[in-house]
Parts: sequence; C-alpha cells; structure tokens
Amino acid sequence: PRRLTSTSSSSSSTTSVHVTALDGLVNVNSLFTIAVFVGLSLTTPGQHSLENRAPCDAGIDFAKKLLVFEVVSFSFFLFSSLVAQGLKLAINFLNSKDVDEAIRAHINLKVLRLGMMGSAVGSVMGCLFLMLSMVNVIEIRLGMLSCGSKSAVHSVTALVLLVSSALLVYISTAVYAFL
Repeated sequence: PRRLTSTSSSSSSTTSVHVTALDGLVNVNSLFTIAVFVGLSLTTPGQHSLENRAPCDAGIDFAKKLLVFEVVSFSFFLFSSLVAQGLKLAINFLNSKDVDEAIRAHINLKVLRLGMMGSAVGSVMGCLFLMLSMVNVIEIRLGMLSCGSKSAVHSVTALVLLVSSALLVYISTAVYAFL
C-alpha cells in the first residue's frame, strides 16, 4: 500500500494541510448542526403562515417532512464530522508515536482519501437535506409555494440558487483536490 511519510518539509506540510482541511470540515459541520436545531425550534404543527390566508397554511405533513429532513441532515453532518475526527485522530496519533521524529507520519493515502471523500460527501448530503428542511420552514412560516406567496417564492429561489452554487463550487474544488 502507498504510504505518506512526512519526514521532509514538503510531506509534513501535506499532513498539516490534511489536518487543517479536516478541522475546517468539522467546524462547518458544527455550524450546520446548529442550523438544524434552530430550524426545528422555529416551527410547530398547526402554525399559521404570515401570508394570513388559510389556503397558504402548511399542513401537518410539512411539519413531519421538516422533522425527517432535519434528522437526516443531522445524521449526515454527524457522520461527516465523526469520519473527519477519526482521520484527525489517526494522523495526530501517528505523528506522536515517535518522540524523536514528531513530524513523521505513515498514513495510507487510499484510506486518507477515502475518508476525506466520505466526509465531504456526508457534508454535501447534509447540506442538501438542510436546504430541503429550510424550504419546509419557509413554507410553514411564509406560506405555501403552491398558493403563490411572493415572500416564500423569493426566499426559496434565493436559498436554492445560493446553496446550489456553493455546493457546486465545493464539489468541484473537492474533486479537483483529489485528482
């Protein structure tokens, strides 16, 4: 198996880059996890929308879908964070094994790449489900998209365009980094 040995300054900085990338992923996942719980706290079943028309009020099925999307989103973020934390733990443990060579690490590149890709995929899936849950929050609070609530339509449009664009950049960058 291919191994990364960080005895040269180039290789040790590569290991450092991996740890920094994993730190960033865990931090972003933590912020998104907070958003999941904020989304859950903002909606209650039977809530009337701000549109003030009965046909624009979301039914109980929207609250159920919101809960499902939030739980699935949380699960993906937790998966991503735990994989990233596991990789960081392995890198740091391997770096500290030999006291005389503190910056040396033997890391199987296939396992590292697979773990980092799995963590990135978990974050992307978490973002997609978080976006779906936010669409439900918007429909519950501002009115159903089907009833033509302008506020809801504008909010959902902005959300989908911006999140999709950001995910496209993230996915492209991740794929580029691994190729």
